[in-house]
Amino acid sequence: QVQLVESGGGVVQAGGSLRLSCTASGNMNRLSVMGWYRQAPGKQRELVAVITSGGSTNYANLDSVKARFTITRDNAKNTVYLQMNSLTPEDTAVYYCHLLEVAGARYWGQGTQVTVSS
Repeated sequence: QVQLVESGGGVVQAGGSLRLSCTASGNMNRLSVMGWYRQAPGKQRELVAVITSGGSTNYANLDSVKARFTITRDNAKNTVYLQMNSLTPEDTAVYYCHLLEVAGARYWGQGTQVTVSS
């Protein structure tokens, strides 16, 4: 089993920045893919960005995300980060950490709320 613990969410004014962190623990494969999804009220959960253990990244096909968000990873700490800049109210959502094992098992964090006020 793998446990994911997120931190870094909160309330920020439009134009501000937040950095989310997610640390994995347990019996995880170091080659797993880690990433972030988000779910806004009344909407489906959507991909934000993922990163492999080798550092390859894939962002949602949203120009706004690619331009403002950066995903990074510290393999030694089993931690993935999401730096979010120039936040807008449309970024308000619960952000979930995600881990995909090489064998296909998926794990989710409990979610961290990000609220951007106008």
